Amino acid sequence: MRLTDSTDYTLRALMYLRVRDDRLATIEEIAQAYGLSRHHMSKIIGRLVAIGWVEGIRGRSGGVRLAHNARDLTVGAVVRATEPDFALASCHAAGVAAGRRECAIVEHCRLQHILLDARDAFLAELDTCTLEDLATPAQSLAAAFGLGRLRMPDPSAHDDTDRHQTSG
Repeated sequence: MRLTDSTDYTLRALMYLRVRDDRLATIEEIAQAYGLSRHHMSKIIGRLVAIGWVEGIRGRSGGVRLAHNARDLTVGAVVRATEPDFALASCHAAGVAAGRRECAIVEHCRLQHILLDARDAFLAELDTCTLEDLATPAQSLAAAFGLGRLRMPDPSAHDDTDRHQTSG
């Protein structure tokens, strides 16, 4: 399974905003941090504002920041909200549920159940990783974004596990 670019960029934008903590960022800054177009990032941020995970502040000194209710988001929640389709095989597609048969053995096939179990395990694993996990260690990410030294979030408010730390 491959995540769409939209989901990837959504996760990146949320990581950037989490590292910034409560400080405002512009869409241009986020787009530049990842080498993405401002237009595309604007769509991503617009959707995040509509969902309520990002707050938009209008005006000359405005920008965007992570909403407080989004601080404990799991990667699974973000993926579920942004991915358009979780059908791993044609027998999982909506057309089959509506009565269209894509496969002659769909009613007797064990593969479809194995794939559904794998998808559920994938999402369950993503549910174990929070946005905070992705944004840790914040100082090294801030440096990668060119943000310099940041005020650190309160570490006592979160689990200190580094199980999900990856490079990239």
